[in-house]
Amino acid sequence: MALLSVVTPGLVAVLCLIIGFMLVKSHGKAKTSETQTKRGTQKDFRPWVDQDLQDDSEKTPKDHEGDDWVDSNEEEDHPHVPYSPLRYPVETMLERSQHFFTLMNQRRSVRFISPEPVPREVIDNVIRSAGTAPSGAHTEPWTFVLVSDPEMKHQIRLIVEEEEEVNYRQRMGDKWVHDLVKLRTNWIKEYLDVAPYLILIFKQTYGILPNGKKKTHYYNEISVSISCGILLAALQNVGLVTVTSTPLNCGPQLRLLLKRPANEKLLMLLPVGYPASDATVPDFNRKPLDEIMTYI
Repeated sequence: MALLSVVTPGLVAVLCLIIGFMLVKSHGKAKTSETQTKRGTQKDFRPWVDQDLQDDSEKTPKDHEGDDWVDSNEEEDHPHVPYSPLRYPVETMLERSQHFFTLMNQRRSVRFISPEPVPREVIDNVIRSAGTAPSGAHTEPWTFVLVSDPEMKHQIRLIVEEEEEVNYRQRMGDKWVHDLVKLRTNWIKEYLDVAPYLILIFKQTYGILPNGKKKTHYYNEISVSISCGILLAALQNVGLVTVTSTPLNCGPQLRLLLKRPANEKLLMLLPVGYPASDATVPDFNRKPLDEIMTYI
């Protein structure tokens, strides 16, 4: 009896530990089961894929001094030339600055686009304007793919809508989806079929010279983003509308569909055209100057 009285507390402690472990494990399984019920089975669940990291086209050497990379000494030297742009009187500057602000302040993201044809030359000039953007070491690391073929536009729509539905249902989370309610957006992108043009903007992560060597493209994403800003301004200037679309998880598929090389990454997709006659936009106001600028 004395031995039993000594052993019993130890057995009780061991049993408590075992029971506790089983309860924790059971709770973990229940939680996992609940998560899978919400999202579907693990097989069906599709996680985020960072298009810059998961696409093999980003796998470039860290050391750009190999035989397949161009030596900076091989590059052509550019002489400097005089630069004397037109200088306006102060009154003209004020007038032009106010006119440009008024024009750009009318710019809105429009999801209701008319199928009415737009002259191709206008779009060419808009893209030429985007190509005037500054870039790291003047590498101009952008490619603009202009799509007007109805079948190709529809294939693009199918790819985008498939991934967007997964984004809305699984990846984005309740808060993100709720924040988009006021914009009345969802994964249905009818404008990808309707707009007369789609402009897909690719950043070139590195350049490929005629001799096959690779050329470093510094700050390629920032450079192309600046170019996109000029593109939006150029569209506004000619009375066309668009909605800035960054098709999450669609980059690799669209790159293959459009037969773009491995060094190019999709940055933005713009449907372009005239606004539909019944187009609407959210009644938003922009922040005043004192909320976006600090003067020192």
